[in-house]
Amino acid sequence: CKCLLLASVTMPDRSARKEAPATLPQIIKSLGYNRLILQIGRGMVVPEPFSTESFTLDVYRYKDSLKEDLQKADLVISHAGAGSCLETLEKGKPIVVVINEKLMNNHQLELAKQLHKEGTLPGLLQSMDLSTLKCYPPGQPEKFSAFLDKVVGLQK
Repeated sequence: CKCLLLASVTMPDRSARKEAPATLPQIIKSLGYNRLILQIGRGMVVPEPFSTESFTLDVYRYKDSLKEDLQKADLVISHAGAGSCLETLEKGKPIVVVINEKLMNNHQLELAKQLHKEGTLPGLLQSMDLSTLKCYPPGQPEKFSAFLDKVVGLQK
């Protein structure tokens, strides 16, 4: 089972929103995936979930955690928010980002460029080779905690 998770991607205009639900499953299936999980958030279009012998479409607005869906996913397409990108990369999953340039001084583009430079984000979708991606190093929150303890005088 090859699974694609499409999470929190904002469709830019109404014409794209009308087209996406009808054609997206066929496109995803043609790429070799047999399951699509859509997190639509506040999206205006709500595709009808379905399941056939060869393809399953799951749809939901929000969940408390994407952990279970990330574990199932072979590829994630997401907005380029820091939380979404880092959580996906820390799970060792390849991610393709859709940048929303209208948010907070274009911070999503900044992050995407840096992750691409580090080799953890692919380039263009059409020429993407997932086998060349580097693993994202896991976080080390204990280092920050020790630094903070030292700064506030809890540790010498």
